[in-house]
Amino acid sequence: MKRFKVGKLGRWPALALIVFAVFWIGRVTSPIEENSGAAGATSRPSAISGAGHDHAAPAGDEMSGGDMTGDDMTEEVWTCVMHSQIRLPSPGLCPICAMELVRADAGGAQTGNDRVLVMSEAERRLAEIVTVPVARKFVENEVRMVGKIAENESKVKTISAWAPGRIERLYVDFTGVRVKEGDHLVRLYSPELLTAQEELIEAGRRVAGRSRDRSEFLRGSDERALASAREKLEQWGQTPRQIANIEERGSAESTVEINSPIGGVVVEMNVQEGQYVERGSSLYTVADLHYLWIQLDAYESDLAWIHYGQHVDVETEAYPGETFHGQLSFIDPVLDARTRTVKIRVNVENPDLRLKPGMFVRAIVRSKVARGGRVMDPTLAGRYISPMHPEIITDEPGACPICGMDMIRAEDLGYVSADDDAAKPLVVPASALLLTGKRGIVYVEVPDAQSPTYEGREVVVGPRAGDYYIVNEGLREGERVVINGNFVIDSSLQIRGRSSMMNPHDDSGPGTPPELGATPVEFSLALGPLFEAYFDVQLALAGDQGGPARAAFVKLSAALEIIDAHALDADAASHWQRIADALGVIAAAVDASDSLVQLRESFGSSSALMLEVERAYGHTGPGETSEVFCPMAFGGEGASWLQAAGETRNPFMGLEMPACGTVKRLYPPRKD
Repeated sequence: MKRFKVGKLGRWPALALIVFAVFWIGRVTSPIEENSGAAGATSRPSAISGAGHDHAAPAGDEMSGGDMTGDDMTEEVWTCVMHSQIRLPSPGLCPICAMELVRADAGGAQTGNDRVLVMSEAERRLAEIVTVPVARKFVENEVRMVGKIAENESKVKTISAWAPGRIERLYVDFTGVRVKEGDHLVRLYSPELLTAQEELIEAGRRVAGRSRDRSEFLRGSDERALASAREKLEQWGQTPRQIANIEERGSAESTVEINSPIGGVVVEMNVQEGQYVERGSSLYTVADLHYLWIQLDAYESDLAWIHYGQHVDVETEAYPGETFHGQLSFIDPVLDARTRTVKIRVNVENPDLRLKPGMFVRAIVRSKVARGGRVMDPTLAGRYISPMHPEIITDEPGACPICGMDMIRAEDLGYVSADDDAAKPLVVPASALLLTGKRGIVYVEVPDAQSPTYEGREVVVGPRAGDYYIVNEGLREGERVVINGNFVIDSSLQIRGRSSMMNPHDDSGPGTPPELGATPVEFSLALGPLFEAYFDVQLALAGDQGGPARAAFVKLSAALEIIDAHALDADAASHWQRIADALGVIAAAVDASDSLVQLRESFGSSSALMLEVERAYGHTGPGETSEVFCPMAFGGEGASWLQAAGETRNPFMGLEMPACGTVKRLYPPRKD
C-alpha cells in the first residue's frame, strides 16, 4: 500500500486536526454511544450512569467526563437540570437534550434554604414546569367494591307447626315455590286441634241455647267460654275465616290446613308427608325476595368515604349495562384482620325478582368529600334518617314508622349541606405530591422572586379523593404548587447534595429497637434459617416467581417454630415474641393462588419485621446484609427490604425494574 507522506510544513496542522477530532469524539459522541449501548464504545467513563432508570445516581457515585483526580472533581461539576445523571467537568450542552449545563452547586445557594431551587426562564420552559393554586373545594371520590347478593334477613320468616300432629298432605312439596300470604301449605291431623274445634262448637251451642235465659251470669259465662275457644284456635294457627267456617258448619274436622302468614319464595322445606311434628317444629322458611341485601367488602383505606345512608350504584354480570340502586344500611363495626376489609350492607329493592341471592355484583359509592371526612349531600343535609331503615328520611324529628327508634340528624352521621363554605377542604392535585414512604413533598412557587424559584415543603395529607389529596398541614390556600416538572426540581436538588424526596437531610434513619440486653450468640445463630427463608422469598419475588415465593413463606413459618428464645432476657424475649407472632400471622395468611400482588404485600410487611430482627439481634451469616429502599414500590409509597450485600434485586418491582433501589445501610455479621 502506498503511504501518504506529509511535508514538514503540513505535519503540525495535521496533528492539530487529529487532536481536535479526538477531543470532540470523546467530548460529545462517547456519552451518547454509551447511553445507547452501541458496540465499540470507548473505554472512557460514561457521563450517563444508570441509563434507562428513572432515578438519579445515589450520592457518592461520582461521574466524570474523563480521567479526573479527586481535586478536579471537587472544584467544579456541571450537570443538566433535565437529566441529573449527567455530570461533566466543564460547561457545555447536555449530550441528551442539548440543554445548557449548569453548575451542580448552583441554583438556590443564594437563598440560604436547603430546599430552594432557583432557575432561569429558559430552564423553567425546558423543564415544562406548570403550577396551580391550592384551593378549597368539594372533591368527588369513587369507592369501588365487590360482593354478592343475599336474602334480606328482616324479610325471612319461618313457618312452624302451631299444634302437634301428623302431616297428611304437603301442598308445597319443593323449594323455590312462590307463595302469597294466606296460601295453604300443609294439611295437618291434630287430636288437640280436633278437641279445640269441638270445644268451640259446644260453646257456640250453649250461647245460642241460653239466648232467652234470664240468668245474665250464665249467659256471660258461656260467652266467655266461646271467646276463649276462638282465641285458643287462633293461637294454634287458625285464621278468623277458618274459625268462622267451623262455627257455620257446626262440626269439627279431623284435619286442618296451615296457611302462609307472608308472601315470598320457599327457600327451605323441613317436613315430608306422613311426618309427625311437635308444636314449634319448623315446616318451611319463606323469604320475601322483593327486598334484598347486597353484602360488600370495603378496604380499610376506603372507610373515610363511606357513610350510613349513602346511595350505591350496583351492576351485575347478568344484566350488563344496567344499574340498580340501593342505600347503604350497615357498616360492620369490626375489621376483618385477615383481609383488612369491613363488611358493608346495602338495601336494594327487587320488584321484578330479577336479582337473585348469590349473584356477584360490582358497586360504586360516590362521595363529595368535605372537611373532616364528612360528605356533602344536599338531599340529606338538615334532615333526619332512621338508624335502622335508611330509606326512611323525614324533615322533622320523631320516631321511625317501621322500628319505632328515634330519627337521627344527618349531620350527626357526617353529612353537610352544599352551601357550607366552611366545610370545603383544602386540596392539592395528586400530581403535585411526591410520596416516598410516609413522607409527602410538594414544590411551592416562591412569589415575587426575580427568577423562577421553587421551595420544597413537607406536607401532611389525608386520604386521596379522585385526582386530589386533602391537605391537613403544610400549605395555605392560594399558594401555587408544581404539578408538572416537580421530579426535575427534586432531581436537581438531589444532584446538588441538598434535601430532596430521595435524600431528606432531616431523616432520622432506620428505626431504633428498644434498649435490649446483649443478645447471646446462640440466639443469633438460631436466626440463620429464618434469614435464609426470608432471602429465598426476596429472590423469588425479584424473579417474578410466585410459586417459589409461597414455598419460601412456608419455609419461613417452619423456621419460626424451631427458634428457642429462652436464652434472651425478659425484655428481649418479649420483643422477639411480638415479632415472631406477627411474622407467623403474615406467613400463614399467604394466598395459595401464587398472586404476586399479595405475595409482595406480605413480603413488605415481613420486611419491616425482619429489619427489626436485624437491628435488635443481628445475624451470623457469611457476609453483610444490605437495607435497600425503593421509592417506586406500592404505587409510589416506597418500601425497604433486606438482602445479601451485592447486586440489587428488587422484590417489589421484579423483572420490570430489578435494579431499582438505594442501599441505605449495611449490617455486618456478628463476630463473637
